[in-house]
Amino acid sequence: MQRRHAFLKGVFERLLSVLGPQYWWPAESPFEVIVGAILTQNTAWRNVKQAIGKLRDHDLLNAAAIRAASLPELASLIRSSGYYNQKAGKLKAFCDHLETHWQGNLDNFLCQDLDKLRTELLSLHGIGPETADSIILYAAGQPSFVVDAYTYRIFHRHEWVPEAMTYEELRSFFTEAMEPDVALFQEYHALLVRTGHLYCRRKPVCHSCPLDGWQGDQGS
Repeated sequence: MQRRHAFLKGVFERLLSVLGPQYWWPAESPFEVIVGAILTQNTAWRNVKQAIGKLRDHDLLNAAAIRAASLPELASLIRSSGYYNQKAGKLKAFCDHLETHWQGNLDNFLCQDLDKLRTELLSLHGIGPETADSIILYAAGQPSFVVDAYTYRIFHRHEWVPEAMTYEELRSFFTEAMEPDVALFQEYHALLVRTGHLYCRRKPVCHSCPLDGWQGDQGS
């Protein structure tokens, strides 16, 4: 486990030295983080940014306003994010849950113990592990490592993990070897996303990637 810790630290430091701090997640409030985490499913962030801008222009970046809005109105405003009808339903489901079970108090909801919060999030319509961990890490400020498609792609292409690894197994690959540190987990996730955007695409751009030719022993 110590070797894996050193290996993961090496990957992080290599990316940070080349790419610099990413200052992610861009949001003005924890609730906006949650909205963004739901809207970014299966789409690029530029599309989410446009949708969030429209919600802000219509004063719909709070749970009460989203609950009061009609489903067609909400879907129309977030159209740029794709799957807008489904995502409008997911936003309403979250806001309804918050009101029904937490009297609309987002702070109390997010202040739960990490495992309890994660279990509750995963029980909600339209929230899977990646979305739940994004909410926990960036909105609740608790150390739950976020795994996304870029994490899989980068670590599998370098043959650091097997292709068949599940989400929870890859998440544990990080969390079991690293200290639970919110700032570190946030920066690590953001750096992997940036690396995926720039280099580890479906058609990879390996020659200029910070990890090209880098070797490390992940150990066990």
